[in-house]
Amino acid sequence: MELKDIRTEIDKIDDQLVELFTHRMSCSEQVAQYKVKNNMPIFNKKRENEILQRVTSKSGRYADCTRILFENIMEISRGLQHDMIGTGKELCEVLESAGIEIKINENHDRVACFGSAGSNTHIALMGLYPDCEPVFYGRFNEIFEALENKDADYGIIPIENSSAGSVIDVYDLMLQYRFYIVSAADAKISHCIAGIKSAELSDIKKVYSKDQALAQCSDFIDEHDLAAMLYESTSAAAKMVSESGDRSFAAICSEYAANEYGLKIFSRNIQNDESNCTRFIVISREPIITSDADKISLCFSVPHVKGSLCSVLSRFSSHGLNLTKIESRPMVGKGFEYLFYLDFTGNVQSEHIKKLLCSLSEELPEFSFLGNYAESSDKSVECLDTQVQC
Repeated sequence: MELKDIRTEIDKIDDQLVELFTHRMSCSEQVAQYKVKNNMPIFNKKRENEILQRVTSKSGRYADCTRILFENIMEISRGLQHDMIGTGKELCEVLESAGIEIKINENHDRVACFGSAGSNTHIALMGLYPDCEPVFYGRFNEIFEALENKDADYGIIPIENSSAGSVIDVYDLMLQYRFYIVSAADAKISHCIAGIKSAELSDIKKVYSKDQALAQCSDFIDEHDLAAMLYESTSAAAKMVSESGDRSFAAICSEYAANEYGLKIFSRNIQNDESNCTRFIVISREPIITSDADKISLCFSVPHVKGSLCSVLSRFSSHGLNLTKIESRPMVGKGFEYLFYLDFTGNVQSEHIKKLLCSLSEELPEFSFLGNYAESSDKSVECLDTQVQC
């Protein structure tokens, strides 16, 4: 048989598949109507397992492929039924009650900021909201506690670096406190190494900084045979070195922090990657979804069965959504079960996205909406590039 003949046969089969698929979806709608009338749950694990067993038993060497196909079909079918019934009312209420404006200005300036004056987080904050007056905290959990105790209205913290990866503690705190991301900024990070005025680089034995900064500058540290010493933040390290008066100490910090604490800069741009970039998030006790929000963050778990994550992700694909990040974290107390942090582009004002999220909030064992927000790069990058002028 010639290739064109085989393709003709495939086209005929595809036409039949489309007809059968649309017929199946129509039947799913009828099932949804029946479930509503009889107060039945949408998800029926026993029924789905029976279908999978039946179809795979007939598929011979294609059994695994058939399982994947039908898992996705059933995932789409469940989504359709959720849309018809209108589930996820709790999440819908959260989305509909969200504010539309971030009020950070000279009259509303209680912003909890990680680090101290001159930290990269501080510089990012000045780029985003130059009129606010930050309140500094040395630990990530203190930022969240400040919001919870209403000692601050917003908080700003780093959550991910292009070379050192995610700041895992922040993800865990987001889930613990259930606050919302209301804004984000991607900023180019330029590290320098600095010590007291009387010192030279050849005098330095120990270099202090935040763990992420040390990781981002590991090549320079190894090249100069320095001992990497963990400190709570880059700016706090700069302050400590300044106050110590020790010629053998140095800090990896921003140029702003070095000048702020009167340090001598030995070398600039010492990060491993010239395009080193950190993502900062602004968090709030209440959800705020601005009109230009274009990124959505979620945290969820999936049933601990084969193919469950693939099935969930297929729902995003079926809606034409672009996933920009997925990361797993082990669930405490549950051996080898995981939470998944997911970012994708979109706005919850889109009805199909809202329905998708509301249905997933009902279906999945764990589900948290972390925020729908705009992610900036221009203002914060400009601020970080001009360091002291900010």
